[in-house]
Amino acid sequence: MVDVKGKWALITGASRGIGRLAALTLAGYDCNLVLHGRTLAHCQKVLEEVKALGVEACAVEAELSDLAAVDRMLADIDARHIPVDIVLNNAGLQIAYRNDWLETPMSDYDISFRVNTMAPMRICYHFLPRMAELGFGRIVNTTSGIRFEPQQAGYSASKAALNKVTIDLGTKYEGTDVLLNLTDPGWCRSALGGPQAPNAPESAIPGVLVGVFVDDGRSGRIFPAQDFSGMPLSAAVEKATREIKSPYSG
Repeated sequence: MVDVKGKWALITGASRGIGRLAALTLAGYDCNLVLHGRTLAHCQKVLEEVKALGVEACAVEAELSDLAAVDRMLADIDARHIPVDIVLNNAGLQIAYRNDWLETPMSDYDISFRVNTMAPMRICYHFLPRMAELGFGRIVNTTSGIRFEPQQAGYSASKAALNKVTIDLGTKYEGTDVLLNLTDPGWCRSALGGPQAPNAPESAIPGVLVGVFVDDGRSGRIFPAQDFSGMPLSAAVEKATREIKSPYSG
């Protein structure tokens, strides 16, 4: 299992829900944090919480639907000379639930792809060269298991696209210590999942972080967080390593 002590992790959507829980968990393993929110004010509480655990941390802001704002956020991180070793692309947007699915506006696809596909991949492309140069990196992109619901076409299509580009890109790093994987938190009660979801946000821990801690040189996997709910992190990592195979190895 990877030792993240002293490493730096960027978590998008860190101000609440699963992102906040992931930040607190990583801080508990002495991992330094870059906490992203739509505004700096949104991240203030979690910033104070993780600093109280003794790690270095800072907050950055960007509206992920604005790719120029994403670039400004990345430039801000670079200007601080923060060596990002780990990326958890946790933030996402479910734009609407369309009961009249044949009337789905094309704007649903536009904003969904910008937030759920383009912004995370822009972040991946930015940090991957340094990760490859130094020989270590972990990228975990957050997907969704949603299927057979044309009511959420923009959201589900953008997550399917994220799966595709993550898995394809992972082939270029397979067998190295730069790993690109995906996690599916499950349907959780959050700002995205809504109050009727069956799972508490806490149930996604440690599963959403398995891809940070696996240490087997394999990319392209989807880690279903609910399969690891309530497990110690070490046991979850061992289970993931044993049971979830890379799509490249057959």
